[in-house]
Amino acid sequence: MRAVAMSVTRRRLLKVALGAGGAVVAGGAGLLGLRGSAPQVRGLNVLSDQQYRTMSALATALIPEGGPFELGAQDVDLARAFDGYLTDEPKWAQDEAKTALTLLEYGPLVFERRLATFSNLPADERLAHYATWATSSLALRRQVAVGFRKFLSLVFYDSPAVWPNLRYEGPLIKE
Repeated sequence: MRAVAMSVTRRRLLKVALGAGGAVVAGGAGLLGLRGSAPQVRGLNVLSDQQYRTMSALATALIPEGGPFELGAQDVDLARAFDGYLTDEPKWAQDEAKTALTLLEYGPLVFERRLATFSNLPADERLAHYATWATSSLALRRQVAVGFRKFLSLVFYDSPAVWPNLRYEGPLIKE
């Protein structure tokens, strides 16, 4: 048997490289188009507008207005509180938080093969998607879900505007 030698010409290599590069660019553009643009938010220190939108979407899914409290996550602006918290954190912690928000944003596409991002889902579907993270077999997804829930709950319940709903009069020692 005679081996057939396949020659790779520069032209063929260039075509393959340009085709692969075009596919990567098209895929990246598709992801950005799927995500859409986020409204500009002034005064953010760490989060981008898109990351703020993702955190805000998560907060309103977990703590909706009109739930057991008169207030919701939007009234307390938990996404801005998260940005403020990250301001004093080391760079590696900021990067991990931003990565977690990006994973959550593209979670419906990656884990459910849906042509939607987390921020663009209806509120009830956001909550259902988040629930899959909280019960996932992947430790990373569970860690992200627990970390975000703990932070959002802590900041929400620490807000003086929420205290009357809890029948909490505030700290005994006033500042």
